[in-house]
Amino acid sequence: MASLLTTPAELDAALESGAFPDGGPVRVLDVRWRLGRPDGRPSYREGHIPGAQYVDLDHDLAAHGAPADGRHPLPPVETLQGAARRWGIDPGDTVVVYDDLKNLSSARAWWLLRYAGLTDVRLLDGALQAWTDAGLALEEGDAEAPAPGSISLAYGALPVLELDAVADFADSSVLLDARAGERYRGEVEPIDPRAGHVPGAVSAPTTENVADDGRFRSTEQLRSRFRMLGVEDGASVGVYCGSGVTAAHQAVALTLAGFEPRVFPGSWSQWSNHPELPVATGPDPR
Repeated sequence: MASLLTTPAELDAALESGAFPDGGPVRVLDVRWRLGRPDGRPSYREGHIPGAQYVDLDHDLAAHGAPADGRHPLPPVETLQGAARRWGIDPGDTVVVYDDLKNLSSARAWWLLRYAGLTDVRLLDGALQAWTDAGLALEEGDAEAPAPGSISLAYGALPVLELDAVADFADSSVLLDARAGERYRGEVEPIDPRAGHVPGAVSAPTTENVADDGRFRSTEQLRSRFRMLGVEDGASVGVYCGSGVTAAHQAVALTLAGFEPRVFPGSWSQWSNHPELPVATGPDPR
């Protein structure tokens, strides 16, 4: 479980030596993205971890189709593979991802790269804030482009939930909604066409998985939290969010807690764009 996360000191040492002691050569990805400010490149250029390659979440980690596909459907694997090679990733590399939002955005890269077959992808625990708090230097402008990588990717290394399986899953297993509580309850809906949640889903805002400093809570704390939400040992658990971004952050927390989550990539943005599918509102799952 420790290899899911890395500390600033561990990453700094790996950058100095060129590799992690328990991994391979290090590649660092800066995945800055926010719902109201999707282009993170200006912030990246103001200061990023030395050598980190900028990742455009909307174009490198998502496709763009019809509304019924959701706001961030998975990109074709060829698109992701081309981006990964542009970032310089080779077989055996250790990839570290971070953002400036408590890893709520960079977790998308963590999950998608693992789903595509990379086995050693880590998040910088505490994200960029932890790096600067440790007194470590930032680099301005664009990082030097690496030599093209040779990684080959294929989807399917992690379990997912497709749209047509979500309703039955919510009936038989635990489906967690990672959005803010007010969106789950249907009190507000800032972007998607309908407010509420998938009937049977349990409210579990992903922001509660981290402390105020952005670091993930301990394994014991996370296990306790998910058990209180109905996730018992050996249980099937799925997760969704607004468009499949912060659901990946919830998947990190669930994995740290010892569970094997299924992500619904289309999430609420896909479900709510299908008027034939039911919607629940209020604080209760149904």
